[in-house]
Amino acid sequence: MFLAKKFIGGIIDVISDIDPGQLIPSDPPPPRRPFNFAESHESEEEKQFRKVFQQLAGDDMEVSPNELMNILNKVVGKHGSLRTDGFSIESCRSMVAVMDSDSTGKLGFHEFKYLWNNIKRWQGVYLSHDADGSGVICSRELPPAFKAAGFPLNDQLYKLIIRRYSDEHGDMDFDNFIGCLVRLDAMCRAFKTLDKDNNGSIDLDIKEWLQLTMYS
Repeated sequence: MFLAKKFIGGIIDVISDIDPGQLIPSDPPPPRRPFNFAESHESEEEKQFRKVFQQLAGDDMEVSPNELMNILNKVVGKHGSLRTDGFSIESCRSMVAVMDSDSTGKLGFHEFKYLWNNIKRWQGVYLSHDADGSGVICSRELPPAFKAAGFPLNDQLYKLIIRRYSDEHGDMDFDNFIGCLVRLDAMCRAFKTLDKDNNGSIDLDIKEWLQLTMYS
C-alpha cells in the first residue's frame, strides 16, 4: 500500500504544475445525427467527404476499429515521409474508444470526420517538426511538436510520454504520435468538461474515475 501511494503521489507531482488553461484540445465533435442529415452550409469538399465515408463505413454507416485500422494504414502507406510500423488494432480500439461519444463501439460520420480532421492537422505538425527528415519525432523535437498541437507540457510528462510511446532510442513514429495525441486531446476535453468553474481541478468518485479511464 505504501508503494502504491508513493507511486500515485509521484504521478500527481508530475502533473500538478501543468496549467490547464494552456492546453488547447479540439472542440468536441457535434452530437450524433442521422448520416443523411447534411448541413445546409456544407462545402463541396465536405459533401465529397460524406460520399467517401459512405464507401468506407459499409452498410451500418459506422467505422469499427478494424475498419479504422485498414483505412489509416492504406492512407499512411502512401506517404513515404512518415515512418510507421502501421496502426495496430489496439491503437485503433483506443482511438475509437476516446472518440466514441455515444458508446456504440464505432465511429459515426461526425465522430469520424472529427478524428480525421485532427489526424490531418497533426500530420502537418509531425512533418513540420521532423527537422532532420528522419521520418520520426525524436525526443528533442517532441516538446515543440506537442506545443504546436496545443499541448505544452512539462519535462516530467514528456519523459512519461516518451517511455510509453517512443522506442528505445526515444524516437516516436507516426502511429504512436497520433495515438498519443488522440488520447491526450480526449482527456483534456474530458477534464475541461468536468471543470465546471474553470479553476483547474476536478473531484471524481471511484465510479467516475473508472468510467473515465477504463474505456479509453
